[in-house]
Amino acid sequence: MGWLRDPGFLGTHATIGADLSQLMATLFTGLFIVGWFQAKKHQAHAHHWLMLGGMIAMLSFFVAYYLFRQLGVLAVEGKEGFGGSQALYNYVFIPILTFHIILVIIGLVMAVYMIVLGFRSQQIVGGLRSLRESMLQTSWRKVGLIFGGITVIVLMLFLSRVATAGFSMRKLEVYLGLLILVAIVFAVEMAIQRVWPNGARRHRALGRFTMIIYCILFVTGTTTYTMLYIFYPGKIG
Repeated sequence: MGWLRDPGFLGTHATIGADLSQLMATLFTGLFIVGWFQAKKHQAHAHHWLMLGGMIAMLSFFVAYYLFRQLGVLAVEGKEGFGGSQALYNYVFIPILTFHIILVIIGLVMAVYMIVLGFRSQQIVGGLRSLRESMLQTSWRKVGLIFGGITVIVLMLFLSRVATAGFSMRKLEVYLGLLILVAIVFAVEMAIQRVWPNGARRHRALGRFTMIIYCILFVTGTTTYTMLYIFYPGKIG
């Protein structure tokens, strides 16, 4: 994947990888905004498929990108990746980048959670898709069984990967990170269902929250991109 480090295509000091990430972030944010308007207009079927496809594509792209490109590593490994002053680096760039990374983690959790919640809270009556106005709760026993099954599958995938490509701490971190993400999603579900036991209301409220997170993510990501590759390009990238 060395080509990701080649000069980018947006006319800045960025690499292809950074330009591709920014382009995809713009595309996915735009798709989610369209999906949000579809929900406001009660276009449930179109909203369902657009958001499902968009979130799966977003998760697939950014997980692969972070795995191969290590997005953000160049930005935090040292001052040489940033061409601005030390004060600007310490008190503006790093806080924005840190906030962005925290939002990325929250965004990943909410993407997985909203995909699952979307299927659990919907109903199709007479060919029309809508949210079901009813109690939607899960027991700890069911969560334990599902998480146990997912853990077995992830373990099998990890062992097969080790058998074909050898063991490394990076591989272990990736698969453990996946399990931790799933565990957080289940913990979020068990906590939130006490606040919004009604599935439809939960879906609407968390949908708005997730949309806000993605919009802020786009702003913080675009800000770090602009600072790194347009205003204050450093020796790296």
